[in-house]
Amino acid sequence: MNDEVKKTATSRREPPEELAQELETLGIEAGSYEFQPLSAMRRAIARRTTESFRDIPHFSLLAKVEVDALSSRRHAFNRETSARTSLNDWIIKAAALALQRAPAANASFTAKGLIFHRHSDIAVAVATESGLVTPIVRRAEQKSLEEISAEMRELAQRAREKRLAHTEYTGGTFSISNLGMFGVTSFSSVLNPPQGCILSVGEAAKQHVFRDDEACVASVMQVTLTCDHRVVDGAIGAGWLQQFRQLIEQPQSWAEGLG
Repeated sequence: MNDEVKKTATSRREPPEELAQELETLGIEAGSYEFQPLSAMRRAIARRTTESFRDIPHFSLLAKVEVDALSSRRHAFNRETSARTSLNDWIIKAAALALQRAPAANASFTAKGLIFHRHSDIAVAVATESGLVTPIVRRAEQKSLEEISAEMRELAQRAREKRLAHTEYTGGTFSISNLGMFGVTSFSSVLNPPQGCILSVGEAAKQHVFRDDEACVASVMQVTLTCDHRVVDGAIGAGWLQQFRQLIEQPQSWAEGLG
């Protein structure tokens, strides 16, 4: 049992009597469950996600993206540079570049007006013992893949150790949540305000696709872009997805000379 699991297990105990009685009225018998008090982070997550889902008019756009060319380029890059870039690192970079090509999606809503961000500050969801944290790779459009990879490893580690500074997980312009490594094929994420969009990334899996009416097999990744409709409408979201798909499927257009 690792340290995080041990901490979670030892924080469980008997529930307050009032809660136990309430659960019994719902048919949940005493002794049939374990109780864990809400941490400060879990309270904050509950509050923010409730407010986001309740108060922000949102919609989702689903797209399928072929990743064979990107995977080949990533493996070649890692061999040529001795780097350890992950697929997620390349997704972060592609998302950052797509925001520069479709800047209307790199936006936030305020009651007094819309905010259009100059830089792609990408918040990346990281699972921790206490809940989901979104450390930010700032100005990701300007950083190399090796810089993004090293920064993400460090940020993720410090997030799990609860050592992130407040400025390292607040103020992003766009979020990415990737559950593909868990075998999840597609999903929609709750918006992370004040960001106007969040990208949910599913598993890349072999599928039959058609090219010039001929069937072939390709690795296809399903992505879902959830948008704040107050600032990003359907055409803007679709335009960003077009740019993102092009960057993923044609990495040679931006990754030449990287390794």
